[in-house]
Amino acid sequence: MDFLKKLLDGVEVKWTTLGDERFVEVANAARQPVKASLRISGETPYYGANNIQDYVNGYTHDGEYVLIAEDGSASLENYSIQYAKGKFWANNHVHVVRGNQGLNTRFLYHYLRIVDFIPYLPNKDRSKLTKGEMIKIPLPIPCPDNPKKSLEIQAEIVRILDNFSELAAELAAELAARKKQYDYYRDQLLSFEEGDVEWRTLGELVSPQRGRRLVRGQLEESGKYAVYQNSMKPLGYYYECNTQPEVTFVIVAGAAGEIGYSADAFWAADDVYFFPEADAVINKYLYHFLLTKQHEISSQVRRASVPRLSIAAIEKLKIPIPSLATQIRIVSMLDQFDALTNSITEGLPREIELRQKQYGYYRDLLLNFPRPDEVAH
Repeated sequence: MDFLKKLLDGVEVKWTTLGDERFVEVANAARQPVKASLRISGETPYYGANNIQDYVNGYTHDGEYVLIAEDGSASLENYSIQYAKGKFWANNHVHVVRGNQGLNTRFLYHYLRIVDFIPYLPNKDRSKLTKGEMIKIPLPIPCPDNPKKSLEIQAEIVRILDNFSELAAELAAELAARKKQYDYYRDQLLSFEEGDVEWRTLGELVSPQRGRRLVRGQLEESGKYAVYQNSMKPLGYYYECNTQPEVTFVIVAGAAGEIGYSADAFWAADDVYFFPEADAVINKYLYHFLLTKQHEISSQVRRASVPRLSIAAIEKLKIPIPSLATQIRIVSMLDQFDALTNSITEGLPREIELRQKQYGYYRDLLLNFPRPDEVAH
């Protein structure tokens, strides 16, 4: 708050609304929805309520704009706000706005990301933001009587927040590159010729076991043992476990064929196969190898209202069995890549999360302008 006071340097912040045409241009008239079957493929991003849905030929807008979801925002609490620059195509599920001479469009983008949109969504259809309600949303303008000073203040706020955004984006790009690198080295390390090592089916190595069903009433929001059902995200928690630590498992239904590993004991529900460790193969090695067969495993899923994966499809998988020393070496190398690309406590995902929180903290701080009670909605 001290920094914000210093930045404002005693100047007044006045509040207006998104409907104030002195500061905001609403460019909805050029929007044009096009069915997927009728779109002509091209290089122009085609925006929907939450993201780029396609790349098409032609454009509806050219310039710097902010896109506000009109309906279909993936989250009402974290409302969908997008920034577009250059040529793009906007469909009718977004409001298209930009700053006029006294308002920095990028400043508008950062500000709208802290707005609570829920009060402006009609009760009859809480997911639809009409233009009539959108233009009522309050908008702060620092030092509006001195446009040059106002834009300088806005630009400095944008500079700080963009630095945090760019750092998070660079880390995300680094993460994507590291994931590709991990996949490449994993496939290389686990590629064996037929005569180089012994090959056995998974069913010969170990007997896959199926978990046991729990009803939702038995689950707790927190507890000692995670319960896995049809997702890698725990369904809940239970006071007992039916597996041992260091277990590889495969999701049978829902996200059928998805492969997981748990260093801790857990409860495997009836939509999970898990594998007790065998004498000839380390379970973590089995986990890494099965990841290379993810596509093959997924292709064996029986598609129905609830996808299913048969035990026979898993037992027939052929597993290469190098020496235990080689397995340990491979696991050690791949675990380092895995930590870098997937760990939420020590890898890049953790760093990205911290940078996003840092951005959110400073965004809320720098855009927390004093607001008179009479402009509250």
